[in-house]
Parts: sequence; C-alpha cells; structure tokens
Amino acid sequence: MGRPDFRLCEVVLDDSIGRSTPDVEHERAVAIFDLVEENSFEPIGHSGGPYRLRLSLVDSKLMFGITTQADEDVATHILSLTPFRRIIKDYFMICESYYEAIRSATPSRIEAIDMGRRGIHNEGSRTLMDRLDGKIRIDFDTARRLFTLVCVLYWRG
Repeated sequence: MGRPDFRLCEVVLDDSIGRSTPDVEHERAVAIFDLVEENSFEPIGHSGGPYRLRLSLVDSKLMFGITTQADEDVATHILSLTPFRRIIKDYFMICESYYEAIRSATPSRIEAIDMGRRGIHNEGSRTLMDRLDGKIRIDFDTARRLFTLVCVLYWRG
C-alpha cells in the first residue's frame, strides 16, 4: 500500500454510467468498496490527497475526474475504451466458461479456466496502467481493482 496521502477515499459512478440489474449494482458496489479499501493512487504532479474519483462515460470514453477529499480539482483524464474492448470481451467469455465449469467440470479443468481468467484480467490491468502512465501512478493491485470496476461498467447482468 502506498503513502496514506496518495490514495482514493471515494469512488463515484456518474449518472452517465447508467443503472443496471440489482446483481450488477451489487457487483459495482463490491468493486468500489474493494478499490477504496486498498489502493495506491498518485496523480502525477500533485502533492497529495486523499482523492475522490468520479468515473463517467463521455462519447464512449472513460473519464476520470479527480478531486481532493476537500473537493479541490486535481485533474481530469479521458481514456479511450477501444484498447479494452477485446480484453473485456475475452474476459466475459472466459468468466462464462468458468461459471459453467463450476457446475460440472473436474477441479483441474476449473483451475485451468481460472488461470486463463486471471491472465486476461492481468492483461487488462497492465493495459490500464499503460494508459494511465504519465497521468496517474497506481500499483498493480490498484490497477486490478480499477480494471474490475471497468469490467463491471460493461456488465449488463
């Protein structure tokens, strides 16, 4: 875990994200809770937080609106979602295979699918870190939690 002043204290999904089924809303809440609970988040060139992160979708782009806990503007970063589309699609496909396998497959088959699922999740996390490079410094665990949240934004239930 990073320094206490370089962390997220709150993550809010803008109304532009839209609402979904109760299951999806639950997954979003869990993803946000996990992210806020443990993270390392350092906007480049800023002296310290803690920070609030507001995620919104604008023209199929993911917008990171960052303020301090005291609501002072820090930065706004806009990321194209295009580099994530294939990864997220693959991730959802392998998750479906995983949930299907849990019902009927052998433990070794479930483990093999889970390893693939984690590998794709790691790829998405590294892509997110690369896309934020020079804008926001995050550790790999924070990238994993943020990527989970990005995936949940796509999930329709």
